Amino acid sequence: MIPTAENEVADLCVELIKVDSSNYGDGSGPGERAAAEVVMARLAEVGIDATYIESEPGRGNVITRIEGTDPSLPALLVHGHLDVVPANAADWTVDPFAGEVRDGYIWGRGAVDMKDMDAMMLALVRRLARDGRRPRRDLVFAWVADEEAGGVYGAKYLTKNHPELFEGVTEAISEVGGYSLEVDPSLRLYLIETAQKGLAWMKLVADGTAGHGSMLNSDNAVTEVAKAVARIGAHEWPITLTPTVHRFLSETADAFGLPFDEHDPAPILDKIGPLIRFVGATLSHTTNPTQLGAGYKSNVIPGQATAVVDGRFLPGHEEEFFKTVDSLIGPKVRREFVHHDIALETGFDGALVESMIAALKAEDPTARAVPYCMSGGTDNKTFFADLGVRGFGFVPLRLPADMDFASMFHGVDERVPVEALRFGVRVLDRLLLNY
Repeated sequence: MIPTAENEVADLCVELIKVDSSNYGDGSGPGERAAAEVVMARLAEVGIDATYIESEPGRGNVITRIEGTDPSLPALLVHGHLDVVPANAADWTVDPFAGEVRDGYIWGRGAVDMKDMDAMMLALVRRLARDGRRPRRDLVFAWVADEEAGGVYGAKYLTKNHPELFEGVTEAISEVGGYSLEVDPSLRLYLIETAQKGLAWMKLVADGTAGHGSMLNSDNAVTEVAKAVARIGAHEWPITLTPTVHRFLSETADAFGLPFDEHDPAPILDKIGPLIRFVGATLSHTTNPTQLGAGYKSNVIPGQATAVVDGRFLPGHEEEFFKTVDSLIGPKVRREFVHHDIALETGFDGALVESMIAALKAEDPTARAVPYCMSGGTDNKTFFADLGVRGFGFVPLRLPADMDFASMFHGVDERVPVEALRFGVRVLDRLLLNY
C-alpha cells in the first residue's frame, strides 16, 4: 500500500532523530551530512531531484523546488534546519538519539526543534510527487545546516553563494509558531510567529593597570567590569509593547474574558501557563550577564577583565537599547560584539496569513490564530536580511492542553505527539496546495 503523508510523517521524524546532527558551535560536531543524506534518499525514492550543497565538509544543505501551475505568483520558501543542540544522554529518560515512540509521543533530540517540521516537509514533498499534484505557486523546500549556531554554514552561506536557488521567493514559513494553546474545549489559540527580538551578544572589556595584589590600585580592570555587570544585571527594563505583542495580549485577553491593561499584562500572562517562557521576555529588552573572565594568579591584578552579556532587543527599538546599555557600562568599559543580529516584525495580514488561518480552521474548527513575538531567532532573519523574504513561524501542532511545550525546546526529554505531527501535515498540505 502506498503510504500517505499523514501515515509516514512519524516514521520520517523517527528516522531523522536517529541521526545525531548535534551542533556544538565550534565545528566539533558530526555535521548535518548524514541527516541531509536521509532527506536526499527519501526524495530520490519518489523521483525528486534535489540540490545538495556543503558549505564545509560535513555541513550539508538540501534544496528542491516544486514548480507551481501559475508562474505569475511569487514563490514560497518552506525551510527547516537539520542540526540540533547537543543532548546529555545521562539526563534523559530515553536515549536522545533513539527516536523512541512511547505513550503517543516521539522522543528525542530534535523532536520539536526541528526535525518534526523537517519530517512534515519531507512527507508533503513525497506526497506531491506520488500523487502528481502541483501547487499554485512554486514551493522551495530547504533543509539547512547550522541554524543552532547562527546559520553561517547554512542559510547565510546559501543566501550569499547561491541566491539563485531562491529566485522569486517573497515569503517563507519555518519554525517556532503555529502551535496551540487551549483556552477551553471550544477554543484553541494558535500562535503564529510574526516578530523576533534582535540579538546582541556583547563582550565588555575593561583595561586597567596591572600590578601586585598587595598594593594599592585605583585602576583595577576587574573592579570596573564587575561594576558594569552589576549595573546591567540589576537594570529593570520597562515594559514596551511592540505592535505584535500588543495584539497578542489583546487577543489573548479577549479569549480568556479578561480586561486588557497594557500597563499590567501579568493577569494575561498568568493564563498562558508555561508559554510565558516564550512570551514573557518579549515585553521588554533583556540583558543577562553570562560570562566573566580575568586574571591568571591570585596575587596579580590583571591589566584586563572581560564579561559577556546576552542582550535581546525589541523590534524597532535597537537604538534606545544600545544607548541605555552604553550608559550602564560606563566610560571605562568598552563594548564589542560577539554576535549581532537584527530584530524582525511583520504585520499579521496578507494572503499568506489568511491562508494559514483557513488551513488551521479547516482541521480544527475551534482554532483562532494570533500573532506573537519570539524572544529568540530563526533563519527567517537571514532570508529577510539577505533576500528581503517576509518570514513567519508556522509549524502547526495541535497540542494536549497539559503539555509544557516551551520546555521541549533544547530541553531534556524533548518529545512531540504523533497526532500533532499528523495534524500538522494535514494543515500544511491545505496551505501549500491552496495558497
